[in-house]
Amino acid sequence: MQKQVRIDKEFVVTSIQSLRNRWKPLSGLQKTLINVLVVGGLIAAYFIWQYSRTPGAMLYGHNHTDRPIFSYFVNDNWGGNGGMTCCWRIEGKTLKVDWILDVTSEQIKQGLEEETLSIEIPNPPRQRSDRYLHVHFFPGDQVRLAWSANLDTPYENLKEAPPVPATKDQAAKAQ
Repeated sequence: MQKQVRIDKEFVVTSIQSLRNRWKPLSGLQKTLINVLVVGGLIAAYFIWQYSRTPGAMLYGHNHTDRPIFSYFVNDNWGGNGGMTCCWRIEGKTLKVDWILDVTSEQIKQGLEEETLSIEIPNPPRQRSDRYLHVHFFPGDQVRLAWSANLDTPYENLKEAPPVPATKDQAAKAQ
């Protein structure tokens, strides 16, 4: 075991010496060019990595029902009980939304109890600039999602849930 470690150390030392021997005879211009290329390559790799990854998302809950939403989750990312939470990685063709319908004191008198509900719905189209995932809760246990670059949402003034857009799989099954 110790011989293997010694051989690896010797290999590293000889490799470094070999690189030094190749570096010494280079002119100052060649050394500068190599340094610029290495640093430039690292910077380019960083920007490519940053541009290719999906940015984080803020969850913004909207309750259009007569019952309070105690808490909700999108793909197991906590959305709170209203308002906005940050910063989550929300990805996938479908998103799982879990929520807890709470009750007011008047609804308790009517015999309503807290309910835990869950639904899987298609992830709406997202642009790179979209940072907000608006989660709308409508009567009849309906949930709609909408991405936006700001706090504006297409479902803000609706009293009823718009129809869910059919996915390709659902359209194929219907035919």
